[in-house]
Amino acid sequence: MTRVNAAALATLSLAPAAPQKVQMRTAKLENDSSLVWQANGEPDLAGYRIVWRDTTAAQWQGSLYVGNVTEATVKLSKDNYFFGVQAVDKDGNASVATYPTPLR
Repeated sequence: MTRVNAAALATLSLAPAAPQKVQMRTAKLENDSSLVWQANGEPDLAGYRIVWRDTTAAQWQGSLYVGNVTEATVKLSKDNYFFGVQAVDKDGNASVATYPTPLR
């Protein structure tokens, strides 16, 4: 168990910082979910990944790499899923996911 914990900590230490100011647009009643976030400053950042899970699931069930952008829309309802945004570096290391707050 100690080795597993050490490996997890090593992986997290190599990952970029989690995205900041992640928000979900909630002004319109639509089935798509639009997220916006502040760009990370790491020089080796490759882009961002949106992750989601059912509201009853304990782990992320799906993901979509959206590239080096600060806004993206997924064809899933914000009423049925929890979303997060991860930063991904050029080596494939991913940050922990940041949950969005509502943007009205």
